[in-house]
Amino acid sequence: MASELTYRGGAASPSAGAAGAAGEYSSPKPASSKPLAWLPRAARYAAAEHRPLFALVGMLVAAAIFCLAAPSGSGSGTAAPYSSSGRVSGALTRFSVDPAAHNPGRQFVAGKVPLGLKRKGLRVLVTGGAGFVGSHLVDRLVARGDSVIVVDNLFTGRKENVMHHFGNPNFEMIRHDVVEPILLEVDQIYHLACPASPVHYKYNPVKTIKTNVVGTLNMLGLAKRIGARFLLTSTSEVYGDPLQHPQVETYWGNVNPIGVRSCYDEGKRTAETLTMDYHRGANLEVRIARIFNTYGPRMCIDDGRVVSNFVAQALRKEPLTVYGDGKQTRSFQYVSDLVEGLMRLMEGDHIGPFNLGNPGEFTMLELAKVVQDTIDPNARIEFRENTQDDPHKRKPDITKAKEQLGWEPKIALRDGLPLMVTDFRKRIFGDQDSAATATEGQ
Repeated sequence: MASELTYRGGAASPSAGAAGAAGEYSSPKPASSKPLAWLPRAARYAAAEHRPLFALVGMLVAAAIFCLAAPSGSGSGTAAPYSSSGRVSGALTRFSVDPAAHNPGRQFVAGKVPLGLKRKGLRVLVTGGAGFVGSHLVDRLVARGDSVIVVDNLFTGRKENVMHHFGNPNFEMIRHDVVEPILLEVDQIYHLACPASPVHYKYNPVKTIKTNVVGTLNMLGLAKRIGARFLLTSTSEVYGDPLQHPQVETYWGNVNPIGVRSCYDEGKRTAETLTMDYHRGANLEVRIARIFNTYGPRMCIDDGRVVSNFVAQALRKEPLTVYGDGKQTRSFQYVSDLVEGLMRLMEGDHIGPFNLGNPGEFTMLELAKVVQDTIDPNARIEFRENTQDDPHKRKPDITKAKEQLGWEPKIALRDGLPLMVTDFRKRIFGDQDSAATATEGQ
């Protein structure tokens, strides 16, 4: 019986002649019947479907569109929206985001806001923003149009200091301790969080140094994570009991590392170290301010600092307490001057550290005399034993701030003190005055 298999070979079978008569084998297809047989099968399929032709046509059309939409070679670096004939050079020109594309005669300088356009507000975090200095800084930032987030645990800060911003959509307050991490999205960080008066930072010295070290680490880590600029408010206490007078930023200080004030002094020194290490190691944008004695409204009453002590005691008809012989010197700047310095430092190009203080120097007895003249000429002075590690002299050299920031204090002590007295009188006697008024009305 003949085989039913069909022969698929490319050439004739040896028995093709005999089998052909019986019709049991199909005749093979000639090799010449397949065009481009020398190409791979996939290539032959693509050629048969004319795909290369369509691909080439598509690329030519795309190239033509981009050539028509491309800017003319004017050499100015900005897209020219109109050709020399005055017609639109391409369909995509209408969607140009270059402001100069819609006004060829107007040129923009990178990084500068054109006149007539409002400056875009920044997102700013202020740690310790409910405190004395922080709340005044918040006022300035909000007035400038920035969106401000205050982080404060209210240990020394007060809600009343920022309550007038409640309801403002550009203001937010979070009750939080910077010793614990927090994640926020901001452009700038002003790190002010830390008790600054001896009464408060000696109350819990371990917590004080944790705030200075761990709190600063957390804020530096946040700044690194989100790419924010970071400003540390350090202190003149980093100079300790200085052997150099006045103190310049290059002076390394004379600090007791194991004294009762060391939690604050050495804590701030460590905070400065961490800040510079992040700058050098992580390329973080940082600024460092060394703040000297500051006074003004919203200071904590009875916080142990000499100006607030003298003002509160004079208003209450109590003796003015002078520790030691009263010949120690201090420099006093009004809070608005300090805030101006902090903002200039943040917006400037210099890292610091910068001394921010008023170079006007007063002994404690001279300060007591100013308070007497302002509040009560009959106020008595009472001398007490001096506290441990109390610096004998403190006066900033602000040459660097003058030259690089264009900053210097404007308000003299005799001009600023009455403003502070008005605030203290209201806070100390406000309830009594209200009660007295109500009694008289009856």
